[in-house]
Amino acid sequence: MDLHDLSARALGGLLERGEVSSEESVRAALRRMEAVEPRIHAFLKVTGKEALRDARSVDAARRRGEPLGPLAGVPIAVKDNLCTRGVQTTCGSRMLQDFILPYDATAVEKVRKAHLVIIGKTNMDEFAMGSSTENSAFGSTANPWDLSRVPGGSSGGAAAAVAARAVPLALGSDTGGSVRQPAALTGVVGLKPTYGRVSRYGLVAFASSLDQVGVLGREVRDCAGLCRIISGHDPRDSTSSRAPVPDFEADLDGNLTGLRIGVPKEYFGSALDPEVETAVRGALRTLEGEGAVCQEVEIPLLEYAVAIYQVLASAEASSNLARYDGVVYGRRAGRFSNLEDMYVRTRSEGFGSEVKRRIMLGTFALSSGYADAYYRQADRARRMLERDVQRVLERVDVLAGPTSPTAAFRIGEKAEDPLAMYLMDTYTLPANLAGIPALSLPCGFTSKGLPVGFQILGKPFDEAGVLRVGRAYERASPWRARGPSLGS
Repeated sequence: MDLHDLSARALGGLLERGEVSSEESVRAALRRMEAVEPRIHAFLKVTGKEALRDARSVDAARRRGEPLGPLAGVPIAVKDNLCTRGVQTTCGSRMLQDFILPYDATAVEKVRKAHLVIIGKTNMDEFAMGSSTENSAFGSTANPWDLSRVPGGSSGGAAAAVAARAVPLALGSDTGGSVRQPAALTGVVGLKPTYGRVSRYGLVAFASSLDQVGVLGREVRDCAGLCRIISGHDPRDSTSSRAPVPDFEADLDGNLTGLRIGVPKEYFGSALDPEVETAVRGALRTLEGEGAVCQEVEIPLLEYAVAIYQVLASAEASSNLARYDGVVYGRRAGRFSNLEDMYVRTRSEGFGSEVKRRIMLGTFALSSGYADAYYRQADRARRMLERDVQRVLERVDVLAGPTSPTAAFRIGEKAEDPLAMYLMDTYTLPANLAGIPALSLPCGFTSKGLPVGFQILGKPFDEAGVLRVGRAYERASPWRARGPSLGS
C-alpha cells in the first residue's frame, strides 16, 4: 500500500486506528515529493525537519490517548501567500524573498490546532496575480498530467502538489478563481467558501473584497473536512462572518431528488472548448440521473464579469501593494540617491511584469478624474451582478457549468497575451464578485488526456449544499480514481 495514493480521509482512518504513524505518513509524503518535485516544481519551501518533529508530536499525543481530529497527522501543503510562523512567506515575489513572520495566518493556525502536519509552502503566481503559475519570481510549475503545460493559477503549486500525490490536501487562496481553475486543470477538487466564512487574517492581501482562503484535495469529502477546520469567526478579521459553521460532512451523501440546478446559458458560448462542453454536459446528465432537475437560466451581466473584476481587483491591488516601498519590511533596493529613487528602484526590482501591469491599471482606475468612470462604475456593476445572481439562486438550489473554458494550455502559450490569460477566469470570477461558495471537481478528460473541471456554485454560506451535489457526482463518476502517470 502506497500511503501517498490515499485520500486524506483514508489516511486519517489508518492513523486513527494506529495502523500507520503520522511520522510514517509524513516520510511517505516527503519521499513522494522528492520523486516528483524536480519535474513539477510545486514547492518553494519544504519544511521536512519541522514536519517530522510535528508528526512525532501527533504520534505522542495519540499514544497518550488525547482526543484528536479525524485528519490529525495528515500531511498538508500551504500556498505561499498564507503567513507561516518562522518560515518564509514570499508570495512568489522577489519583494518578499526573505520575509519571515513571527505568526501564523488564522487558517494555518487552525490547521495546526487540528494536528495536520504542514510539509511545505507552494509556488504561486506573484501576489496571486495570474492564471498559470508562470508569474512566480522563482520559476513556473508544471502540470503533472503533461509537464509541458501549466497547472493553472494562482494556486498552481498547491493544485499540482495534490494532483502529483505529494500531499492529499492543500490550502490555497481564491480571488478570481485561483483555487478552482487550477483544480480543474490538474484534475483535483477545489473549494472556494463564501466570502467571510474563513478568516483572511494572515492571507497577504491582493484584492481585499474578493480574496478568500480555499482548500484543495483529491476528494470532495477531504475538502469538506478541511473547510470545516478552517471556518469560523475571527475577531482579527473585520469581514469574518459570525454565521454558525455546520458539519459539512453530515449530509454529504444525501440524495439529490428534486434538487434544482440552474445552468447559465452564458457559460456555453463560443469561448467554451467543445471537448470541455461535452464533458460538462455529461456531468449535468449524470446529476439528472441522480434525481436532480436541470434548467437553463440567464444572468446577462456575466458577460461583463471579466471587465468588472479587472478594474476592481487591480484598484484594490494598487492600494494594497502600496505598502511595499522598501521602508518597513520586504525588499529594499541596494543603491539609491534619495527617498523617491529608493521607492522607484525597490518597486522596479521587486515586482514582476504582471504585478506592475495591474498596479498601473488600478492606479489609473483610482486616479482623479477617472475614478467615477472606472472604479465606481465597476463597483456599481458588481452590485448589479451580485443581485442578479442572488435572484437566480432564489429559483434554483445551485448553479452549475464549466470551471475553465479550456483544459490546460502549454507553458508560454498565453504569456504575451494578458487578455487571453484573463479570459481563463471567465467562469470562476462571478462567484468572487457575488461572494458565494463554489466547488470545482473533475468531470472527464480531453482527447489529449487533460482533465476537465465541473463547477458548482451555491447560495451564500451553503457550502454543505454545494459539497453534497459535488459528492453525488463524484460517487456516480469514475474520475477520482485516475491520476497522472508520474511513476512511483
